[in-house]
Amino acid sequence: MPDAIFTHPRLAAIYDTFDGDRSDLDLYLGIVEEFRAVHVLDVGCGTGTLPLLLAARGKRVTAVDPAEASLDVARTKTDEVTWILGDATTLPPAMDSADLATMTGNVAQVFLDDRDWAATLRGIHKALKPGGLLVFETRRPERRAWEDWARDPGPHRRDVPGVGVVEQRREVTDVRPPFVSFRYTYTFQGGEGAATVHSDSTLRFRDRQEIMTSLEDNGFTTLDVRDAPDRPGLEYVFIAAR
Repeated sequence: MPDAIFTHPRLAAIYDTFDGDRSDLDLYLGIVEEFRAVHVLDVGCGTGTLPLLLAARGKRVTAVDPAEASLDVARTKTDEVTWILGDATTLPPAMDSADLATMTGNVAQVFLDDRDWAATLRGIHKALKPGGLLVFETRRPERRAWEDWARDPGPHRRDVPGVGVVEQRREVTDVRPPFVSFRYTYTFQGGEGAATVHSDSTLRFRDRQEIMTSLEDNGFTTLDVRDAPDRPGLEYVFIAAR
């Protein structure tokens, strides 16, 4: 079940405002061009920032997400993307022609159970044509990103057009590696009315070898493990081939 930050209509509507400039997506745009991908599958597309950028570059894009509120936001941005409510395990049977699949941000870390992670990899494998690529990032557990999160709890405030001032706070609520839980609290101070909405999340921090083994077990060959240029030394960027 996706977190409230993606499923709650009021939170989905302001997600982009708090999500920054998304310069992290330059990495994916570059890899798409590097491997001359024409059809891209974005798994866990959220509010559709990467699909929008890809469509503007003339790519055929299929974007899937289990959070309907986030997809509702994404659909307002363009009709040049095939938006699908679901996940990698529920893609249409005919979805087997993607050149490249992506999982951006923390998407690869939301699968806490090994079976769910394996099922996701197998679903993506089926959606890719032979030789197709899977590209995703995941935080290096030894860099203990949650300690930085704890040092910057907020508040962060944004004046959102049509909504009013919204305050965001973040609290790390539980650290039991490889699992780390945290809570976002959003306080709406105007617009549709004052309200406080919480969103609880848990991520799994897998190490490099664990990920490589899981890729191999589910039909992929790791071609490269790169650094994330926007977070040097903090993340792995995997490129794996079907």
